[in-house]
Amino acid sequence: MRRYSRELFGAMAALPGVTVVAIGAPRSSVVPAAIEAVPASWSLPTNAGWMLSGLPRAAARARLDLFHAPSYTTPFGGPRPLVVTIHDVSYERHPEWYPYKRGPLRRAFYRRSALAADRIITDSNFSKAEIVAAYGLRSDLIDVVPLAAASSFTRSVEAENASAAPRPYVLHVGDIHPRRNLPIVVRAIARIRARNPALRDLALVLVGVDRGTAASLAPFASGASGAEPLLVLKGATPEPDLIELYRGAAALVYPSRYEGFGLPLLEAMSCGTPVIAARSSSIPEVVGDAGALLDPDDEAAWTDAIERVIDDPAWARSLAEAGTARASLFSWARSARETLHVYRSLLELAA
Repeated sequence: MRRYSRELFGAMAALPGVTVVAIGAPRSSVVPAAIEAVPASWSLPTNAGWMLSGLPRAAARARLDLFHAPSYTTPFGGPRPLVVTIHDVSYERHPEWYPYKRGPLRRAFYRRSALAADRIITDSNFSKAEIVAAYGLRSDLIDVVPLAAASSFTRSVEAENASAAPRPYVLHVGDIHPRRNLPIVVRAIARIRARNPALRDLALVLVGVDRGTAASLAPFASGASGAEPLLVLKGATPEPDLIELYRGAAALVYPSRYEGFGLPLLEAMSCGTPVIAARSSSIPEVVGDAGALLDPDDEAAWTDAIERVIDDPAWARSLAEAGTARASLFSWARSARETLHVYRSLLELAA
């Protein structure tokens, strides 16, 4: 969400005739150049309290032409026209993946926000169809604006140390969560280590916050052959280190069952990292024919593809080159222009 807000509104502030105002930005936060930061006054605690009290009052003082809520929730009684970005509705379509005490309350809050908005922006055609199915909204109220990798994600002629990660390794980026389907990759790597002596120390590096799933991966990895651990958990990783991890990886592996977009796919392709991903949800929209797309449950296919991307340099290069070309089709400048088109069409209707 932070990356989306920073990159989108930073690119939008560079467009002619547009003034972007960040409502309630903490004084310690760094907002992109040309964005006006308006501090918030007193507010009730929690996100719901901010949406109910502090944000509507601050937005009213800013005298905006339009308000864009960039991540799921909208202010109560706030300014109009009102746009909200909903990146995916996995929580609504698959609540079994989110067994939290406040899950029903959060889903109700998100539903209210979706129904209250004058227009919804989402990241993919897959997510658009899912939002329609989840909330019963008209499809013409939802606009698709794809994301992009930040300009810092680029290829490197020579990968550096990659934060001391074991070599060779494949990389996964994203919170460790049940929908990410990571056991399939752990089992595949265990099979590769057992059958290929040259890859007895192949590792899976996981970048992202553990949402309670990492411990369940340990049994799949504990009996694997090799002297080095199969799993390496990096947790939340600073962007410079993340870029080097992409550049040093044999491949990004992305077996997720559900993604609204899958930004790490574009980040990896921009860094020249081959992509092996699930043929599911929005992933084919993002990857196109620039990566290896597999059945998320075909363990043999995942095993063969991961082993091949390491043992077949020509295939790895072809994936890397196709991925770089594919990623170049996406940019935050394009996302900003398309988002601005949504704003203008909504303002014309309001007028």
